[in-house]
Amino acid sequence: MAIKSFSEKQLKVLSWWSRSSQFRERDAIICDGAVRSGKTFCMVISFIIWSFYAFASSDFALCGKTIRSLRRNMVTPVIPLLKSLGFECEEKLSQNILNISFQGVKNRFYLFGGKDEASASLIQGMTLSGVLFDEVALMPRSFVEQAVARCSVAGSKFWFNCNPEYPEHWFYVEWIKKAEDKNALYLHFTMDDNPALSDKVKKRYESLYSGVFYERFVKGRWIAVYGAVYPFMSDDEMYSDVPKGEFSEYAVSCDYGTVNPASFGLWGRQNGVWYRIDEYYFNSRTEGYQKTDEEHYKSLCDLAGKRKISQVVVDPSAASFIEVIRRHGQFRVIPAQNNVVNGIRRVSQALKDGSVKICRNCKASKKEFSLYRWDSKKPDDVPVKENDHAMDDIRYFVATIIDGGSKMFAIAAER
Repeated sequence: MAIKSFSEKQLKVLSWWSRSSQFRERDAIICDGAVRSGKTFCMVISFIIWSFYAFASSDFALCGKTIRSLRRNMVTPVIPLLKSLGFECEEKLSQNILNISFQGVKNRFYLFGGKDEASASLIQGMTLSGVLFDEVALMPRSFVEQAVARCSVAGSKFWFNCNPEYPEHWFYVEWIKKAEDKNALYLHFTMDDNPALSDKVKKRYESLYSGVFYERFVKGRWIAVYGAVYPFMSDDEMYSDVPKGEFSEYAVSCDYGTVNPASFGLWGRQNGVWYRIDEYYFNSRTEGYQKTDEEHYKSLCDLAGKRKISQVVVDPSAASFIEVIRRHGQFRVIPAQNNVVNGIRRVSQALKDGSVKICRNCKASKKEFSLYRWDSKKPDDVPVKENDHAMDDIRYFVATIIDGGSKMFAIAAER
């Protein structure tokens, strides 16, 4: 792997801990800002080199939202570079350990996923010489604080990177705004701090985001959500007619409700694009009666028709409806991925890059796109729980089926 140059901020990340640096006495480094700004790769290189500069035969932690994302963002990209510099790397996949050796010195790097409150128990009891958090704003506070508490070795340091979230986020309040009190070096990155990005690539990333996600992931600002969740969907050009010709695959997404509306979307894939070609929407309050699980299942069958459906993705809380689908044995059913804000971001990107298109005959979806808004009364990122049923089933589809399997979505997953 060849690296031609580093920006001034990247060089600062790479050397802040060295004896010649004015920041060498800092206990931590915090890097936030835009996506693709070059902070993540520089940070993991610096972290590993520092570990050999300051310690030998010691234990460290690399933490991500999930171990899968940690390997994708940090471990897999850095190993070829380390090997080219003379390091020896041994991955123990089953144990989530990366052993790295250099000139007879060996350090151990434990990989952790900090996806929820229960994750804090995974790191309890360890003694660490340093910890790096990738995407720290996506981790629960309890996990981060438990990991920080494990760094009891003299000279240990903390390394944080993230993209911005809402301004009341605990990490922004407790670490970024109090960086000096925490004796931390704080560096804010933009895409211009990554010399590897061409102007063409920068414009491509700018086109993938809109609204609050543009402000956060392109401008790198910690701002509150406001207004429409998908403001660009007010443009009729964002909708498509149902394409003619054959579809290579079909799928269905379901937001199930009895008292609340039920929304099912029928999706067809053609030339690498997923089209929402039809939908079922039943509002018991409007209709004046409720449907049973079996009646909703019949509507699912009617929506599918004689098409071969590859998978049906369903709201994970709808256990009884999932069981009905499984019992009938006609469809392969999958509980949906249900992280709301990340799911909304992924839907936004997929709609903007054209890998997902909503057909004009899907009237319920069009109506909800015009009404779906952020809840300005809440301190964190929460959409108003109204006019959100088609929005939820679309989010389930993108987060579970596309983000889970389509290579076309890889660009949107890069950070």
